[in-house]
Amino acid sequence: MPTTQPGGALLNTVHRTPRARRYLLCRPTHFAVEYAINPWMREDADVDTALALTQWEDLVRAYRDHGHTVETVQPAPGLPDMVFAANCAVVVGGHAFGSLFHAPQRRPESREYEIWFKAAGYDLYRPESPCEGEGDLVPVGGYLLAGTGFRTTREAHAEVQEHFGLPVISLQLTDPYFYHLDTALFVLDDGLGGDAAGDSGGTTVAYYPEAFSPGSREVLRRLFPDAVLATRDDALAFGLNSVSDGRHVFIAPQATQLIDQLIARGYVPVPVDLSEFHKAGGGIKCCTQELRP
Repeated sequence: MPTTQPGGALLNTVHRTPRARRYLLCRPTHFAVEYAINPWMREDADVDTALALTQWEDLVRAYRDHGHTVETVQPAPGLPDMVFAANCAVVVGGHAFGSLFHAPQRRPESREYEIWFKAAGYDLYRPESPCEGEGDLVPVGGYLLAGTGFRTTREAHAEVQEHFGLPVISLQLTDPYFYHLDTALFVLDDGLGGDAAGDSGGTTVAYYPEAFSPGSREVLRRLFPDAVLATRDDALAFGLNSVSDGRHVFIAPQATQLIDQLIARGYVPVPVDLSEFHKAGGGIKCCTQELRP
């Protein structure tokens, strides 16, 4: 419970426990902005490839320094967005549901990731409808939050539910700057045992309400009454494209107000600057696929 220090300053004494995770990332060897498929991308964008590599290595180092395992997939030439590993699949209970990208420029990425998953012993399902992995599919408690509106279709939501046998809650995205669910919402601690009837199983999320339709905002309000609500400035700074292990939150340092809110809740922000990747509309979570056992 929060207490106050001498002088009245708020001190949060909540103890949060991290859980070791396993992540899949792709080295940004071929990263560039060669086409425009979201509002962040400009075909004439000047990408500092050396800085991008340094920032990506900082992210890998931060994960490993906090006890997490990082696997890497071989980058393929001609696929500048392959660095955004979150879009390749969603893994739940050791089972992988693959991707079928909305943009034709990215569709060859699915095959490259499929090679990795098969070599790693996964039985990967190929969706029949456009679906962009963890970009729009967020496991939370005992169900999946599923974004739609720009990339992943509602038909894919039905495929995901049939594949995993988990309730899927569709959420309508309405702002093109938040074209994937993982740009507008992330899970802070993944409580188990939640259901679609309003029990979030102890799970906490952070999100930007105005990225969603009115009905989807009401669904989120009912499911997560204690959620952290982000400002538009912090959302545009990719503050919600973050990764949490239940205690440490790997987050864009530009999301200053959100960082303050997390500290007040007892989380430990770990700032990692991926500003070069923002030029392509991606951040920390976009670069991170979680391999859930």
